Amino acid sequence: MTVYHGTAVAELERSVDCIVGQTRPPEELLVVVDGPVDPGLDAVLDRAAAAYPCVRVERLPHNVGSGLASARGLALATGDFVARHDADDISVPERLERELAAIKEQGLDIVGSAMTEFTGSPDHVLGTRSAPLTHGEIVARARINNPINNPTSVFRRELAVSVGGYADLRYMQDYDLFARMLVAGARAANLPESLVQFNAGEGMLGRRAGRHMLHWEWVLQRRLRDAGLVSTPVMVRNLALRSAFRLMPRRLMATVYDRLFREGAR
Repeated sequence: MTVYHGTAVAELERSVDCIVGQTRPPEELLVVVDGPVDPGLDAVLDRAAAAYPCVRVERLPHNVGSGLASARGLALATGDFVARHDADDISVPERLERELAAIKEQGLDIVGSAMTEFTGSPDHVLGTRSAPLTHGEIVARARINNPINNPTSVFRRELAVSVGGYADLRYMQDYDLFARMLVAGARAANLPESLVQFNAGEGMLGRRAGRHMLHWEWVLQRRLRDAGLVSTPVMVRNLALRSAFRLMPRRLMATVYDRLFREGAR
């Protein structure tokens, strides 16, 4: 889990509680604090570390962004598998148990699930973001878009490290990592049930919109091509389509996002 100065205290408390309260608790909950944060956030983490032996806190002196903070977490993790969890999300109690069982039964290197998106309160549901289920469907989706809902993901740490881990890519470091793992031979699947409630607050789309994102789209698509996942023509097509989405007016972007990604959206 990564935490930064914009994380809300109540959401962090809720997030930590839902992980340490899993039916299959983690061996460690590694929290990377990305630069200076409000004393209230530090207090939540101090209390959690005192109450739960599994909680480890790594504090970075400066804010480096989610990509590099995630890279630091991956470097420090000790388990055979790493589960990602966002500091403002809620994992259902059976999440880790269900995902680890799928890894064992199917011989997987990456597993994810559908997730329910909400804003404000978990009761204010926006819709469900599903994901392709089989390995073949996941590889096909990866040529267009991220096939794994990152907040639901569990993946083999050694393989992730062997392909280079997380890169400094704004909001797209998870897509880049999963793509390289798939090219390296990772076996992947998604579970159809929603195992995470994802906080898709008002700023979620706004942070991913605008001309400043075009540079990161270019970097990502070039990396996908260089990894061998897409050809140059597909790279150009993806860059055109994804850049057009980034430049849409906010209201139109929200409508398109609903139509493409959310089941049961208004």
